[in-house]
Amino acid sequence: MSFLRQISSALRAQPPAPPVTDPAEVDRLYRYWRVRVMYAMTTGYALFYCVRKNLSMAAKAITDEFQFSNTQWGVVLSVSTIVYALSKFLSGVVGDRANPRYLLSIGLLLSAVVNLVFGLGASLAFFIVFWALNNLFQGTGVPPCVRLLTSWYSPTEIGRAWGIWNASHQIGGAVIAVWAAWLVSHYGWRSAFWVPGIVGVVGAIWLHNRLTDSPESKGLPAVETYREGTVAGTVADTTAPFWGVFRRYILSNPWVWIVSIANFFVYVVRIGILDWAPKYLQEAKGFNLKEAGYSLSGFEVAGIFGAYASGWLSDRVFRGRRGPVSVAFMLFLIVFVVALFFVPRGSLGTMSAVFIAIGFFVYGPQMLIAVAAADFATKAAASSAVGLTGLFGYLGATLCGVATGLIADHLGWDGVLWFYGLAAVAGAALLATTWSKRPGHDARAPAAR
Repeated sequence: MSFLRQISSALRAQPPAPPVTDPAEVDRLYRYWRVRVMYAMTTGYALFYCVRKNLSMAAKAITDEFQFSNTQWGVVLSVSTIVYALSKFLSGVVGDRANPRYLLSIGLLLSAVVNLVFGLGASLAFFIVFWALNNLFQGTGVPPCVRLLTSWYSPTEIGRAWGIWNASHQIGGAVIAVWAAWLVSHYGWRSAFWVPGIVGVVGAIWLHNRLTDSPESKGLPAVETYREGTVAGTVADTTAPFWGVFRRYILSNPWVWIVSIANFFVYVVRIGILDWAPKYLQEAKGFNLKEAGYSLSGFEVAGIFGAYASGWLSDRVFRGRRGPVSVAFMLFLIVFVVALFFVPRGSLGTMSAVFIAIGFFVYGPQMLIAVAAADFATKAAASSAVGLTGLFGYLGATLCGVATGLIADHLGWDGVLWFYGLAAVAGAALLATTWSKRPGHDARAPAAR
C-alpha cells in the first residue's frame, strides 16, 4: 500500500513554487519552458503513435501466419478501439489533477513495454488482450498534453499552439508507416513491435527529463497574466472536490456536450476516409492499390496544414472564437465529400486533389473541437472535457466501421458517400450553435448548486 501511495503522490500535480518576482527572469523562463514543453510533448505524442499505429502495417503478416479471418482480426481492432475510447475519457479526468510530466512519460513507457510483449504473441486471445492493454495505456497520451497546452499558452494563442502540437499525429503516423513496413519486410512482423518498443522506452525516459508541470510550479504567473496582463479566469485547482468540478464544468456545461457530440460526426468522416477510402477507390473508381495509395498520400499531410490554419484563424481573426472557423471548414468538407460523386473513374490527379482538400478541412474541426472543449470547460476541467470529446469521437469511429460496411454491401459506395456527407452536415449544424462563444466567462456553465 505504501508503494501505491508513493505512485499516487508522484502523479499528483506539482504545487506552486515561490513566485519569481523579476520580470526579466519571468520572461526568460517562460520563453525557455514554452519551447521546451512544445517540442517535448510533440515528440512524445508522435512516439505514442509509433507504438500504436504499427499494428496496421503488421496486420497482413500476422493474419497470414496464424490464418486469422478478417472477422477474427476485426475483434482485435474493435476491442482495442472501445478500450481506447474509455481510457481517453478516464485519463482526461485524471489528467486535470495529475502531473503531466509523469502521466505522459509513464503512459508511453507502459505502452512501449506492452509492444515488446506483443511481439511474443502466437494466439488470437493473446493479441486481443495485449492490444487492448496497449490501448488502455495509449489513452494517457492526449490528456497531459491538453493540460500543458492550457497551462503554457493563453486563450488567444492556444489555437496556433494546439495546431503545432497536433502535427504529432501525422508525423508519428507517417514515420511508423514507413518504418514498420521496412521492418516487417526485412525482419518479420515481430520486429515492428520490438524495435519501436525499445525506442519508446528510451523516449519515455527522455520525455520525463524534458517535461514539467504548470508555470505556477516554476514560480511563474499564470499564462493569462504573462501574455495578456489579465488574471486567469479559472485556475485548475487540483485540490478541489472532484465531483463538484466535474459537475460544474462538464455535466452542467451544454457547450462541452455539444462539441463532443459534433466530434462523433466529424470522426465518422475522418475515420471513414482513413479506413475505407482505399477499398472505395479500387471498387468504385477503378484504381489499383498503388494508385489508391498515391491518391490518398496527401490526406494526412494536408491535415497538418488544415489544423494549423484553423487554429491561426480562430486565434488571430476571430479572437478565440472556434465556432466560425469550425463551421466554415465543415461546409467546405461537405462540398468536397459531394465532389467525390463527380470525379471520373481513373482520374488520379483530380481524386488526389479532392482527398487533399478533405484532409485539410476535416482535421481543422477535429482539432478545434478539442480546443473549444478546453475553452468551455476552462483550466479547471480542460483535460476531462477533451477526454469526453475523444470518447464521442471514437464511438463515432466504431459506428463508422460497422455502418460503412453495411451500407456498402446493401446500398453501394454512393450510399456510403451520402452517409459521410450527412454526418458532416450534422457536425456543422451542432458547431454552428457555438458561433458566438469565446473562451472564458461567457462560455462557462453556471455554477453548480
